[in-house]
Amino acid sequence: MTDLDVAYVPTPKDIVRRMLQLASLRRGETLFDLGAGDGRIIIEGVRRFGARAVGVEIDPERIIRIRERLNATKTQAELIEANLFSVDLSSADVIAIYLSDSANAKLAPKLKAELKVGARVVSLDYMLPGWVPEREVEVNTSGITRKLYLYRIK
Repeated sequence: MTDLDVAYVPTPKDIVRRMLQLASLRRGETLFDLGAGDGRIIIEGVRRFGARAVGVEIDPERIIRIRERLNATKTQAELIEANLFSVDLSSADVIAIYLSDSANAKLAPKLKAELKVGARVVSLDYMLPGWVPEREVEVNTSGITRKLYLYRIK
């Protein structure tokens, strides 16, 4: 198991939508949410954007909560209960992350190695070290300014 210093903090719903819009998520594409939390990103990806969604979450209690939310919203998505470093990401068109500086530093080489050309990574608040974002967008929610970073695999 890889120890990541990532606290569970739900992403505000308006930011979830902005993240997926920034990534230009399209119908039929595959979205991975690494550290799926309560499932709000995968649910939004399926319901609003028509994507195929995969939530990766290590915490079994959160997996239960995501399943409950999927059932309540009648949303179909794949859930993988695993450490995100053990999951094959090669089928992803879009990766959504809200982790930490140190987690992103550990994740960056895996993303570079596994993602196909044209895949996008959208990160809330934390950059991927050594990567140059294609776009940086400031978003305001509840009076707080947050940053979104969009990366594209070339």
